[in-house]
Amino acid sequence: MQIYEVEAAQSTLLRRAAWDALNIPESLLNRLATLFGERISPEEAVRRILADVRTRGADAVRDWSQRVDGVTPPTLLAPAAAIRAAYAEVDAEVVAAMRQAAARVEAFHRRQPALSWIHNDAQGTLGQLVRPIERVGIYIPGGSAPLPSSLIMTAVPARVAGAPFVAVISPPQRTTGLPHPTILVAADIVGVDAVYVAGGAQAIGALAFGADPIARVDKIFGPGSLFTTLAKRQVFGIVGIDGLPGPTETVVIADENADPQLAAADLLAQAEHDILACAILLTPSRKLAEQVQAAVLAQVEELERAEIIAASLARGSGIVVTASLAQAFELANAYAPEHLCLLVSDPWTHLGDVRNAGGVFLGERSFEVLGDYVAGPSHVMPTGGTARYASPINVNDFQKIVSVIGLNEQALQAIGPAAQVLARAEGLTAHAAAVGRRLQ
Repeated sequence: MQIYEVEAAQSTLLRRAAWDALNIPESLLNRLATLFGERISPEEAVRRILADVRTRGADAVRDWSQRVDGVTPPTLLAPAAAIRAAYAEVDAEVVAAMRQAAARVEAFHRRQPALSWIHNDAQGTLGQLVRPIERVGIYIPGGSAPLPSSLIMTAVPARVAGAPFVAVISPPQRTTGLPHPTILVAADIVGVDAVYVAGGAQAIGALAFGADPIARVDKIFGPGSLFTTLAKRQVFGIVGIDGLPGPTETVVIADENADPQLAAADLLAQAEHDILACAILLTPSRKLAEQVQAAVLAQVEELERAEIIAASLARGSGIVVTASLAQAFELANAYAPEHLCLLVSDPWTHLGDVRNAGGVFLGERSFEVLGDYVAGPSHVMPTGGTARYASPINVNDFQKIVSVIGLNEQALQAIGPAAQVLARAEGLTAHAAAVGRRLQ
């Protein structure tokens, strides 16, 4: 990992580019040219796929699955028998771990208040009704590293929120034509209502428009590739979306007392996600920076995904030597990372210094990997600097508020004239007249 001074880091490592401003590899553009018979952008490719799914439904989903993924799923709805059979393909320890994770995620989110309320006074009644989103769709990737944990971290809060229908959609495996067995088992553990079989932009289109047997949903959640993210952006408004997730990222703030081996291990755990992942260390100790740099070099040789890690470390990761711990927090808040890990003496004294982060991890025994799987809060957190205004997935994401207005004559006399004045100020004379007829 390269070591940066602050000024250099601010103009390179800590400078964010728009999530859709990444350079598109020539190999991808060539593949799109082969698929579509002409050279087009990923955004145009997604637009055409979505239009086809909207027009032809399930037939288009199957066709694009074959063209893009090289497999036509025998069914777009995973049979209950196939889901039950998947348990035989998943190690019992993995099943037990998923059950434990689901239980902890449920316990955490059940503590989150989201209540309806009604207030009565002399002028009548005001309040709000909290209602669950009725139909939720969750996209779960199924490539080289299927993510059953993301299914748990999204579907469980949806269930806690009371969503009546929760569906998962995940790409077919070439060997079976069904989602990865761990995805099927996780879906069964959390009790989703349907598991659909499709990937990429065609899966997002199927959830947005409906493609029998894939039911149309009201809001789409889940991570994915550039194509699924572009598809979510294009269907927003037809359905709700959770956001536009970018590459995963971690910032570690460490002082001179931190264990360099543990700091290195945490950075490497982040870097192995994919080549776009970002792992950044901020420290006022140059000695620690050099120790972590050496530890990363030594530890990476022991890891299976060393090639991915090396690419990630070379592209968007690094170590920044700051003038002080306070400056490290300033840089972290400006960067607004998805994960912020505090490997400092008495981390609780610094919690008040954190303004922008998807999640903050306090100390060497409370590290990000635990949050990825079993701590309790959803690991689906804001990326790309959106932690400045966005939050991790939580119960509120699966609910909506209905305002309740039940006013009486006393309220009309008290506030009607003000409403009439404001309506006239806006040039909306019919609004003013509706008030005036009641005040007469």
